[in-house]
Amino acid sequence: MLSVFLLTGYFCSGQTIVEDFKPSTVNQPGQEYPQVNSQGYARFKISAPQAQSVVVSLGLGGAKGGTALTKGENGFWTGTTTGAMDEGFHYYHVTVDGGVFNDPGALNFYGSTRWESGIEIPAHDQDFYALKDVPHGNVQQILFPSKSTNTSRRAYVYTPPGYSKEQSKRFPVLYLQHGWGEDETAWSNQGRVNLIMDNLISDGKIKPFIIVMTYGMTNEIKWGGMASFKIDGFQTVLVDELIPYIDTNFRTLANHANRAMAGLSMGGMETKTITLNKPEVFSHYALLSGGTYKPEDIKNKSKVKLIFLSCGSKERPDGVKNAVTGLKEAGFNAVSYVSEGTGHEFQTWRRSFKELAPLLFKN
Repeated sequence: MLSVFLLTGYFCSGQTIVEDFKPSTVNQPGQEYPQVNSQGYARFKISAPQAQSVVVSLGLGGAKGGTALTKGENGFWTGTTTGAMDEGFHYYHVTVDGGVFNDPGALNFYGSTRWESGIEIPAHDQDFYALKDVPHGNVQQILFPSKSTNTSRRAYVYTPPGYSKEQSKRFPVLYLQHGWGEDETAWSNQGRVNLIMDNLISDGKIKPFIIVMTYGMTNEIKWGGMASFKIDGFQTVLVDELIPYIDTNFRTLANHANRAMAGLSMGGMETKTITLNKPEVFSHYALLSGGTYKPEDIKNKSKVKLIFLSCGSKERPDGVKNAVTGLKEAGFNAVSYVSEGTGHEFQTWRRSFKELAPLLFKN
């Protein structure tokens, strides 16, 4: 009986954990931990010989207050989450004797206003953002001048496969915003938006377009103070400085009909505010876990080609669905999408982008 117990797993919260753990796909090169299994449990092993307490803070799937690790005789602390994690990417950190650190076994991603450890829980639908043997686009860093902030600012630009060879072709542009606590690296690092684009283009499911990702100036306020955020500074940077730079330096279709804006979470709030303030600039709007539009918000219906609203099923899906119903009744081309089994996290936004991209620039 003991042999069977060890081979098949051990019990945790009433469920037998299957012992098929493998290193997370976003571990540091050569590192065995953290590990994940087919059920979505995460397991950690951290060397801290002199520590008195080691706790992993991993959001959903961990015990309240985090997953406490147990110290072994060799100075390694080990432990497994008390529940299965949602599919997809998650930030986490390690608290050692009250100090906050990153897991040396995991790669770091910018979130929560700091570089945090990341872990990837295998998803049943992960094929759409997998690295495949298909033609790949290019993600490049640019520095653009900003008179309003008296500095050079950074953005990342995705150009689709073949962009450098098709010298006469011009492309629509999506301006894609991150959430609070993140920056312009989020959509390509955590969101894998470039791989989603490459795969969709290879499958013939979308019209190729350029994506521009820049810092939304969101992290100067503390969590909980979103209501005090002023859009003016970022709106000036985006509309008056970044867009003209992109249109000058990339082969864009530099007009209202071929320009879209989308954002996740607080980036959705920015998207809503700027698209309403500048209806002559963008024709396609998308809010990913970032609020909704009402028909009365939009003064000129003819300026809007698409409104896309999405969220996870663990968020407030009824609000998204009801908002889209109201927009459709008012004559807007509106689409809703709900990611099943996910909350306010990147798997929701990866799936949302996959649904959004084929709807952009269709005409």
